[in-house]
Amino acid sequence: MKKAKKIINNPRNVVPELLEGLVKASHGKIKKLEGISALVKTQLSEGKVGLLIGGGSGHEPLFPGFIGENMADGAACGHIFAAPTPDVIFEVTKVLDKGKGVLYLYGNYAGDNLNFDIAAEMAQDNGIDVKTVRVWDDVASAPFDKIKDRRGIAGDLFVIKIAGAVSVEKDNLEEVFRVTTKARDNIRSMGVSVAAGSIPETGEPTFELPDDEIEIGMGLHGEPGVSREKMIAANPLVDKMIEKIIIDLPFKQDDEVCLLINDLGSTTMMELLIVNRRVFQILQNKKIKVYDTVIGSFCTCQEMAGFSITLMKLDDELTQYYNYPANSIGFKKL
Repeated sequence: MKKAKKIINNPRNVVPELLEGLVKASHGKIKKLEGISALVKTQLSEGKVGLLIGGGSGHEPLFPGFIGENMADGAACGHIFAAPTPDVIFEVTKVLDKGKGVLYLYGNYAGDNLNFDIAAEMAQDNGIDVKTVRVWDDVASAPFDKIKDRRGIAGDLFVIKIAGAVSVEKDNLEEVFRVTTKARDNIRSMGVSVAAGSIPETGEPTFELPDDEIEIGMGLHGEPGVSREKMIAANPLVDKMIEKIIIDLPFKQDDEVCLLINDLGSTTMMELLIVNRRVFQILQNKKIKVYDTVIGSFCTCQEMAGFSITLMKLDDELTQYYNYPANSIGFKKL
């Protein structure tokens, strides 16, 4: 496969330069912590539960793009496709702790789990209360009876949205943890890739996929999916994906859901809208009501071609927090 063309400077400076660019775009609302790859809100409220998100860079706007009003308070950022280190996570934790503790929220990957757990121990040793919610929405990555082994993909967005709102409304870490956990447990996602993303330092693809094939259920970094098949039309492809999502929770008649159609990096809006059309047809036939629809690039892998579908089942409490206005560079809600 050909190497990807990237509009960058020194490949080793990709992460600090992207973070600097994001800070500039915030017009003073976000700042970078000195000496580490981490961003926080410029104005942090006393007595608020801190919301710290994070993970490997290369999936923008996830994670630093979701810092903002009623969203995250800070993000610990690793190198491209690599977890942030425990010391970076701990330094951000100290900044975000305003006397009510800090909630860690991130995707369920081995490196992130290890490093955030170490940072949590460091925080506890320094008198900072920490709770952790790992997102594991990818139904393709493990069976239901091993749900804690599943990967976190685009469902991160909805969990961050809910957590951001409840962390503003409630000043109790246990309560923020409870509601965020409920949101996480009500979310299911599945993705499909039609072409690989690349690693900025080398331009090399993250995996190999023949031009006439797709991989259903592939992870963000090229992790194996549930099946590799010949390219098919949008409708039968969506049918395969949404069936696995719906039966997993399960979603059923009269449920109300939020729907996310996420671009993995280079899929056009035309394609995403065609996918959305088919998802709506299926949900309407099953008498599942779509409360809100979000379409765009939120959890990506450079220029990977493909998309993911996410459903979040709502109840009165989750709807209340979902409706909070949100304003971040990567996601806004009026």
